[in-house]
This record gives sequence, C-alpha cells and structure tokens, in this order.
Amino acid sequence: MLNTAPFSRLIHEQASRFGNRVVMTYRDYDANRWIPISWNDFSATVRKVSNALLSYGVDVQENIAVFSQNMPECLYVDFGAYGIRAVTIPFYATSSESQISYMVNDAEVRYVFVGEQYQYDIAFRSMPHCHTLQKLIIFDRSVVKNPQDKVSVYFDEFIRQGEGLSLQDEVERRSASFELDDLANILYTSGTTGLSKGVMLTHRMYYEALVANDKALDLNEQDVALNFLPFTHVFERAWSYFCLAEGAHLAVNLRPADILQSLQEVHPTCMCAVPRFWEKVYAGVQERIRQSNPIQRKLMLEALEVGRAYNVYFRMRGLIPPVSLRLRYAFFEKTVIALLKKMLGFENAHFFPTAGASVPPAVEEFVHSTGINMVVGYGLTESTATVSCDRKGMYKTIGSVGRIIDGLEVKFGENNEILLRGATITKGYYRKEGITRETIDADGWFHTGDAGFMKNGELFLTDRIKDLFKTSNGKYIAPQMIESKLVVDRYIDQIVVIADQRKFVSALVVPEYELLQDFARRHHIPFKDNADLCRNPDINKMLLFRIDTLQQEFAHYEQVKRITLLPEPFSMEKGELTNTLKIKRSVVNENYAAEIKAMYEE
Repeated sequence: MLNTAPFSRLIHEQASRFGNRVVMTYRDYDANRWIPISWNDFSATVRKVSNALLSYGVDVQENIAVFSQNMPECLYVDFGAYGIRAVTIPFYATSSESQISYMVNDAEVRYVFVGEQYQYDIAFRSMPHCHTLQKLIIFDRSVVKNPQDKVSVYFDEFIRQGEGLSLQDEVERRSASFELDDLANILYTSGTTGLSKGVMLTHRMYYEALVANDKALDLNEQDVALNFLPFTHVFERAWSYFCLAEGAHLAVNLRPADILQSLQEVHPTCMCAVPRFWEKVYAGVQERIRQSNPIQRKLMLEALEVGRAYNVYFRMRGLIPPVSLRLRYAFFEKTVIALLKKMLGFENAHFFPTAGASVPPAVEEFVHSTGINMVVGYGLTESTATVSCDRKGMYKTIGSVGRIIDGLEVKFGENNEILLRGATITKGYYRKEGITRETIDADGWFHTGDAGFMKNGELFLTDRIKDLFKTSNGKYIAPQMIESKLVVDRYIDQIVVIADQRKFVSALVVPEYELLQDFARRHHIPFKDNADLCRNPDINKMLLFRIDTLQQEFAHYEQVKRITLLPEPFSMEKGELTNTLKIKRSVVNENYAAEIKAMYEE
C-alpha cells in the first residue's frame, strides 16, 4: 500500500510499519555476498545524516550534491537531506571534470558526496575551479585521498557527527515546516546539445507522480526491484522512491557491468530498464537459438511463436485465447519458456517498466512472447519521469508508449509536438529563466520536443522534432525510427543514421565484432583486426543486404543506401554518448566527418 508521507518522514514511518524487515540489499564485493539493510537501520542512518548535515551548517533549501555509482549511501543522503529541507543534486558517476565544475558552480554547492576513486579524483581536481565547494564526503573507505587534501572526510567520519542526534530537535522543527513546493532535487539533463540544464523537481511533483503511478501499476511490498539505471536518471530515481513508498525491496546494483550476474543472484520481480538492455537480451537469445541443435532450435522457436500468439495477439488485446492455444502455452510455459526465464534471471518476473527511447517492435514482441510483462512507457526529467505507460488491466498495442497517467493534460502542437501540463511538470530550469520561457509557454504547456499522436487512448511517438532530418531532395527523415528498426539485427551493436541536407540516407554502423569475426572465419575471409574486418567489401555487402531486408517497409527515400562500419564503438570518452547513452549526433558528425563525406562521393 502506498505511503504518501512527505519524504522528510517517509522512511521513518515505513520503519515504524515494517521494523526489521529488509528494505535494501547490496553486494559486498570483498565478501562476494549481498548484505541486507532493515527499515529500522535505514531510518536510523537517515536520522544521523540529517543531524550531521545540520552540524555542517546546511541551510533550508541549500543544494548538496551526490557524485557516485548507485550505493545505499546515495539514498541515506537523499532522505537525510529531505529531513532538513535541503536539496540534493545527483551527478552521473561518469561525469567529467568540466561537467562537475559547471554543475557545482551553477548550483553553488558547498558539499559533494563522492562514491569511489574515480569520482573522488574528478571532484578533488575540480575544487580549485569551484568557488563555493568546501568539502568532499567519501562513501568508499578504500578511496585514497590526495596528499594535499586537508578538508575531505570519509562517510563514516561524517556520520559520527550525527550519532548522538544532538540536533534532532532542529531536524524535527525543519521537518514539521516542510512545504510541498520545496525543491527536492535539481537534475541536470545529460544534454545531447549544449550545456546541461538543471531541471527543478519539487516534493509536490513527486507526490503527484507517486499517486498517479500507484493507480497505473501493480507494485506491492512483496516485490523485489533490482536497480540497474543510475539513481541520477529520473526514471530510476522516481521508480526507487515509488518502491520505498510501496514498501518493496530494493536490490542496489553498484556496477552496471554486473547486471547479468545480479539478475541471476537477486531474481527480481521488477526492474526498470531502457530499451538498449532488452535489445541485448533479444540479441543474446537469438544467438543462442541459432547455435542450438535442430531439435532445441525447433522447440524454442515454436515456444516463442505460441507465446506470441497467446500473449501478443490475445492477452495484450484483452481477448481470451482459445482452449487449444491455452494448453499449448501452458506446456511451453512450464518447460522451454521457464528455462529461458531462468537462464535470464527472470523466473520471478512480475513486471518490467521500460522507457528512455523507442522499443523496437521485434524486441517488444519477443519479451511479451516469453511471458515477461514489459510495461512500456514514456517520460522526461521535466515530467518527473512517467508521462504515459501500459496500464494494468487495459489492452496495449505493440509500438505504443501506453496511456497518459492521471493528472496530466496532453495536446499536440506544431509538427505534432507533444505538449504537457499538470502537477508533475517542472516549473522550469534552475537559474535559466530564458530557456524556461522558451520551453514552457504562457499557458503553462511544456513543449517536450517529441512528436507523436494518440490512437484509441494510447500514445505513440514518432520522433524527436529536433532530430528530424531534411534531405537535399526536401524529404523529411526520422532517424530514430530507422535506427530502432535496424538495431535488432544480431550483427549490429550501434547505428547512427546520416541524412540531413544529404541526397540520400546513409549510416555509421558499429558491428557486433565477435559475431562478425565468427562470420569471417566461417566464410574464409582473412582479417588482422576489427579495422581490417570493417573495411572488407564482402563484410559490408553482407551487412547492407541484412539492412535491406529489414528496411523494406520504409519509403524509398527513407532507406539506407550506403554504410560505413566502424572499428570502435561510440563512447562517452569521445563525447559521442551522453551519460544516459544517447547519441550526440553533432559530435558523431564531427568525429566521423571524413567517413561521412566518403559515403557521398560519386
């Protein structure tokens, strides 16, 4: 049952209800086991953090920052800060020195909590460039401090400042004076173009979002939710708060690279993810099917086909499957599908929220065919995550992003832009009044920059308006639509469509190198390295043929005519990806200007 208490009291009220029941687990990498944390311990630590922050002189609505991978300490600091009406600003754990300096200066932060060695080193090097920054508080005790560092402390030293709860009366006074319109967070957008903007999220926005999501989703206190996305991401942040308010169990995954291992160890009932995760799952299962012996392959393909008929064609449409189909599905559900779920760590699957980009239809169909309830949604930082999602008990369509949650108004503006208004929509960007006026009009409508349409009560996205390309022939191209269709090919890891002001569509392709190497060996194609492989004309012909097969439904002017295979993936280090792994098209165009130019030479 949803607890709607203010965040300043939420953890303590839940502790009164659940006591020594486990609220969180995290992996101890030294002991190689998951450590439980009870609601009582969570509450006690939050109180200490509130007292320690007061001992540091943190004021009402003062900004403090958290620069860390996912750790329980991130949540301790969040709720400890809310207890004294302070504001927390999460930084992505992969942020650069220049990004940290910009955000700290923009928000005038005095105290930054850092996670591991990388975050400490970046933050410490930033200190001379940050005029307000006074102290770093380090979560990980194994971090080695710079010999010149005379001001930073470890988290256990910080916590000792609040152990006696000597300032608890002031904590209670501030908590009692809490206002719904207080700022809770400033979330800096990852910024595919230009500098980051600090989205202001209030406690009222979170309250309204939790109430609306409670009506839309079937989360309960028996659920075990594995954290995969960073707490900095509004999707994971709002989802985790929702789990805590419902009394669910959070399994905090520290290192994103360990997610497959964590799935096998935690066996979650829920996990919010981006489509990229499911694309990798889909590709892995398809490869496993391909490598299976003929009998196993036939069984797996038949199981998925029966699952597709049962779940996609009947259940998702609110229809009752015929008896013969129910019997066949029951057989495969207990055998092949059960083994497949166990292999992935999804044997306890309840539902899996998915958002952040469009889900390729083939991937969405596959997930539902296995009986995993993927809840597709759409949201933004500016909308406190959820705008729409698949609703429990209502039919859903492959390709939609669900139904608008309660409390939001939606209309469509110029170029079918989605406009939003409601209690979960931000009032603007921190200290960016001009940009706020450009984004939120005089009538209070937030301009999302996304184009879409409604059909039978469901929202469908078409593309980012700013990403629309216009060819030199005057035709408009939606690159994300094309990319989501092509990336499901097992030989393609990443793809970026090129078309703006060009006479035809081309693409930069990052292949799945291991599969490509295997293909080359099987077809006796010699190569020395990935670069050699990517230059090979036979390899390029094979990839273009596969792309042609997938893009037959596109209009002729939308189809990819030429490709260039890249020997290295797009990366954050080269500035080509945001912290949320979205493509920065302008940087890709700059970094690969020569390769792009070559594709258009006669």
